[in-house]
Amino acid sequence: MISDPKEIDQILRNIIKKHIGPLQIRKDEENVLEAAGTIPTMQGKQKVDGFYFASVMPKPKDVRLYFFPIYTDAQNFEHIAPALRKCLKGKSCFHIKKLDESLQQEITEMIATGVKIYQEKKILITE
Repeated sequence: MISDPKEIDQILRNIIKKHIGPLQIRKDEENVLEAAGTIPTMQGKQKVDGFYFASVMPKPKDVRLYFFPIYTDAQNFEHIAPALRKCLKGKSCFHIKKLDESLQQEITEMIATGVKIYQEKKILITE
């Protein structure tokens, strides 16, 4: 069980970075990693260089994973594991305080599902 926010932060960043190609990293700084698509598109009323996908933000006591697909396509994530659901605060923000192998696998699968959904919606490129 990992409880050090710095370690959790690095693991979550690595999970997202595995999807570079369909995703681009907009920001990779100590206090934030932000990932988005690579296809210019409209997001609301604004044209962006890629649809927002996720962010990782370390905090002193936990790491925040903002995961936009769970907001835009909530019906596809209704059956996430109870341990992961427990970390969800609000509609799209997960507060990760402890990370075991099972939760890490659930997050990995959730991110991959989000990429697949956005590829099907043609707001991410397919590999």
